[in-house]
Amino acid sequence: MASLRKALSYAVPRVISSSLSVPQSLQRSGFGQFYRFYSSNGSTPSPDIDLSNEEYKRRLFNRLLYRSKQRGYLELDLILGKWAEENIHSMDETGIKNLSHLLDQENPDLWTWLTGQEQPPESMSTNPVFLALRGKVANSLDDHAAPETRATPGQPWVRGWDDHKKGRDGPISGNQ
Repeated sequence: MASLRKALSYAVPRVISSSLSVPQSLQRSGFGQFYRFYSSNGSTPSPDIDLSNEEYKRRLFNRLLYRSKQRGYLELDLILGKWAEENIHSMDETGIKNLSHLLDQENPDLWTWLTGQEQPPESMSTNPVFLALRGKVANSLDDHAAPETRATPGQPWVRGWDDHKKGRDGPISGNQ
């Protein structure tokens, strides 16, 4: 019995791996449509969006909400996720494409553009979704952070408190 079990343990994986082709009837329909939205390859054009199909619309919105909330960069997760939750259901096809283009950007670049540390490229500075997000971030900074604790526009933020410079040229207040 042990020899039969041993023989099957070698033979079955080979048979399974040799027949990996999946019949067309078992493949998920529509998966390629969403994959193009999920990929970060900027060279592929955005597909046509059909918001009249409720199932497609629900899946697309869920995928974009997930991408907005689970970026792996806590600050962007909070900002993008909340904004997307509030605004995605009122967007048209162009807004969805603009949101998808925004989500294809790299986290560090997107963060520095949204916070005003660097100027965004032309494709982002004309994106209405990006402009709305940047406006929200600017209003939040104005409401919750004192101007003397922020870096000047166009300059990178200083990370952490500078406790080592406690002398004459140390920071006056805040994170400078």
